[in-house]
Formats: sequence, C-alpha cells, structure tokens
Amino acid sequence: MSRAPSALRRAPSARRRVVTAAVALVAATSLAACAQSQRDAGGGAGGTFTFGAAGAPDLFDPFYASDGETFRVTRQMTEGLVGFKPGSSDVEPELAESWDHSPDGKTWTFKLRQGVKFHDGTDFNADAVCKNFQRMYNQTGAGQNNALSYYWIENFGGFADGKSPSLYQSCDAADPATAVVHLTRATSKFPDLLGLPSFSMQSPTAMDQYQANNVQAQGDSFVYPEYARSHPTGTGPFKFVSYDESNGTIKLARNDQYWGEKAKVSELIFRIIPDETARKQELESGAIDGYDYPNAADLKSLRDAGNTVQVRDPFNIMYLGITQKNNPALQDLRVRQALAYAIDRETLVKANLPEGASVATQFYPNTVDGYAPDVQQYPHDPARARQLLTEAGASNLTVNFYWPTEVTRPYMPDPQGIYNAIAEDLREAGITVNPISKPWNGGYIDDVDNARADIFLLGWTGDYNTPDNFIGTFFGTPTNRFYTAAAPWGEDLAAQLRAADSEPDEAKRNQMYQDLNRRLLAEYLPAVPLSHSPPAIVTSPRVQGLQTSPLTAEEFASVSVSEQ
Repeated sequence: MSRAPSALRRAPSARRRVVTAAVALVAATSLAACAQSQRDAGGGAGGTFTFGAAGAPDLFDPFYASDGETFRVTRQMTEGLVGFKPGSSDVEPELAESWDHSPDGKTWTFKLRQGVKFHDGTDFNADAVCKNFQRMYNQTGAGQNNALSYYWIENFGGFADGKSPSLYQSCDAADPATAVVHLTRATSKFPDLLGLPSFSMQSPTAMDQYQANNVQAQGDSFVYPEYARSHPTGTGPFKFVSYDESNGTIKLARNDQYWGEKAKVSELIFRIIPDETARKQELESGAIDGYDYPNAADLKSLRDAGNTVQVRDPFNIMYLGITQKNNPALQDLRVRQALAYAIDRETLVKANLPEGASVATQFYPNTVDGYAPDVQQYPHDPARARQLLTEAGASNLTVNFYWPTEVTRPYMPDPQGIYNAIAEDLREAGITVNPISKPWNGGYIDDVDNARADIFLLGWTGDYNTPDNFIGTFFGTPTNRFYTAAAPWGEDLAAQLRAADSEPDEAKRNQMYQDLNRRLLAEYLPAVPLSHSPPAIVTSPRVQGLQTSPLTAEEFASVSVSEQ
C-alpha cells in the first residue's frame, strides 16, 4: 500500500567532490587499491547512488510503518520469507527457499535459506522467524494502535490478547532450517502477504538490545525506541548508517556479508526533497541520481536530456470515495449512481493522467484474479445523473468534496487538477460542490479515515497480487472510510469478502470474486472507480541496472553508477 509520505525540509544540493591535481597521483593509487579491496570483499563496483525521496520516513522499523517512503528505505535493508520477482507482482522465494501447506490451508512449512546472517552477525534461522512472529503478535499498548500496526491489523487482524480474531495462531521451529506457521483459517493472501516490508525478518538480538517494542503514545503521535530510530537490523544487501534530520539525508552502506549477490554501489543515500520540481532541478544539477513520480509534462524533456525514464505497469486504482455516515442522501444507491454517471472519466484520464493510464471499471486492475469482464458500466451521462437525483429526491444535492494538497501519489499525480475536473462534472449534473482541501499529512488522511468527508479522492497501489489486497482492504470491515456500516448491506459485503478470501479452491474463489465485483458496481457502489495510472521513475544517464516494480517496490542493490 502507498499511504502518507512525510515531509521534511529540503537538503543542500552539493555532494560531489573533486580531487585536486596536486594530490591526484597519490590519491589515484590509494583509491585504486581501496576500490580493488572493496570489490574483492563485497563483490560490488563501489560508488554512491543518491535518490531523491518525496518524503521523510517516520522511523526505520518496517513493522510499525505504513507509508511508501519508509518502505523505500527499509526495503533495502530487510527481507521477508518471500519476495516478489523483479518487474513483477508474482511471489518468489527470498529467505525461505520453498514452502508447502496442509490441505486445509492452515499450516505452512517454510524451508529456510541457510548460512544467512543479520547485519549484527547473528544467525537467521527458524527460531528467529518464530521470534519475529511472536513479536508482531504480542504487541500491547501503543503497539496495537492502527497507526502503528496497520499492516498486521489489515492482514492478520488481532493480537495475542484475544480482543479481536487473528489469522495468525502460532509458529514452531521444527529445526533450524524449518519454520512452521499455523493459521486460524485458510486465506488467499498467504504466503504473498509475507512479502510486505512490514513482515520482514529482523534480528531478535538487536530488537531486544534496543527495545524495539518500547513505543510510547504521546498525544496524537508516538515516541519510537532507539531500535526504530538508529538500529534497524535486517539481512538485506544494505545496512543502516545514519539519518541526519537537519538536512534530510539517510545513509546506507553495502552489506559485504550479504548472502546473495552483493550491491553494486558501496553507499546508498536518500535525500528528502518533497517538491517534485525541486527533485527535477537536483537531478539536472547532478546532486541526485534519480527520483520518483516525475510530472507527466516533464517526461519528454527528461528523456531529451539523456535521462532514463521508466514507466511502470499500472498496478493501482484511483477512486472517488463516498462516505455514507454523514450525508443521508448518499445512502441511496441512486444518488451514488448519479455521481458515477456525472463523471467524464474518459476525459479525466486523457487530460489529467500520464500516457498509458486507463479508465477503471472496477476496483483493481485486470491482471488480478477475479476481475469480472461484465460489470455494470457508468458512461458519462449528466442527464441520467440528474434523472437519478430527481428520483431519489436529491435534486438539490450538496456534497463536501475533500481533495489533498502537498502530495503526489502514483495513482494521483495532480490532485488539484483531478479535483477541478470532477467538481466541474458534478456541477454540470446539478450537484453543489463544497470544496475542502487539506495537506495529506495535515488532516486529509485523518478526516478521510474517520469518515468525515462526503466524497473524497484516494487510491491504492497493490501490495501483492490478490483481490483481497484491494477490495478486502477497502470494504472488508463495515466501519471503513466509506462507512458502509450505515448501509443495510455493509455487514453482508464484509462477510462475502471474508468468505471469498477463505475459500481454498482457486477456481471457486475466483468465481466468488467475480460475483463480488459485479455486485460492488451494480448493487452497492460504495465508491466510484476512476482510473489506473502508470507511475514513472527517472534516473540520470550515469545509472544502470534499475529494475522497476509494478508495486513501486524497487530494490537498489542492482544499480550501478558510472563516473562521467
């Protein structure tokens, strides 16, 4: 998932240094010897890759994170039992070499990669796997807050205290190379969900030493322990060095003891530059080597300057959310359908989204199982929208339309432009629009999550390739941001989603999801699907080897940077 990126002050631009001619000969000899030593020890080519990040991470413990900018950093340092094939959303082995499950789908046996060490030199083994699961399952106090354990709650449910049901039951270390995970029910998303950064394996020794679980609530925020701030310890190709909040610079170093192919660069730096125009200028100046989410209008000029612009396959959805809690008119299906007919999605996509974007007919891309080719369509039809509003007794409908500022999302590159286009369409259908804009991290997400908006712009980048990761996340509980609990079908929809996710037979499960997608569009319509958008990432001519991910989950170990 791609949630809220944090903001931090812009870092200084200078980073390159030149060796003076007076010491060139001595330095060249010394550096050559050092570089050879590094290559021999680490298998990498040396050098530094500097990436312009759109936001600052709150912490470096991925279990407590839910935002893409934190995961962008922690993904380089930590690994899961499973990972995703480069350039794909398909699961492949990572720290587990293979796995199998019982016929009922409740017991999963993982054969672990041997000889793997955490960054602190301790062993990765089955005992470490079970300690990681026990750590996640046994959260107490602030650790159970949805803002911290978001991905655990969304995917596993409750904790060891039994206050809410949990998908997780227990973990056994059958032998050092075999971990057995027991679930309370079958689920379509296992083991795929173990590829999420939040469920990465971290050193039990380091977590104990630096009190990883000692997170404290302080008003509306949290105070994180030393582990999350300064000592994240995984098994990945890079390890943590420092985070200088004063200039927004995060430094990682190559892990020369990495079990797999060593990183190509010896140093990985993230510079936090919230403004997209500033990121472009820093790339042009040579201060950074790449950045994410370039403006679609800049793609041609970036390419013309010799940069590499890669456009990922769209694995996301942008939607117009509809909250049924506060405005009684929105509880009427005809009113929600009127909103859908009012929006000119074809023009919206052509005018406001990058090349390759497409109109969405349902709440996930057609590459995900259970996609239904015959859902109800809502073509642009203002007259039909007006008719439905009249039939519902809502011809004078007024809506509070929330849209976010200070943000760029993979599915929503220009929030204001998208808002303007949709608001104009709604007005054309006779709907009065009351605009409410707030910073993404300054109230917008809080208001949306707490069902304060009538309608709102939001979306999702898939974490892994299952229907439950999309529509199960959106509508799987009645007290969601759409507040379907206010609808007579809210509980029924949630129950249908749980039943589909728990169906072990793949063919039957896919049919259940197809039926759900049909009903979501024809009978429920808790939101209006708008578009799928292909986000781009840009690197300088000096950069080679970047493999893009449809999950926007790039790993930088394959990147090399040449000197020019």
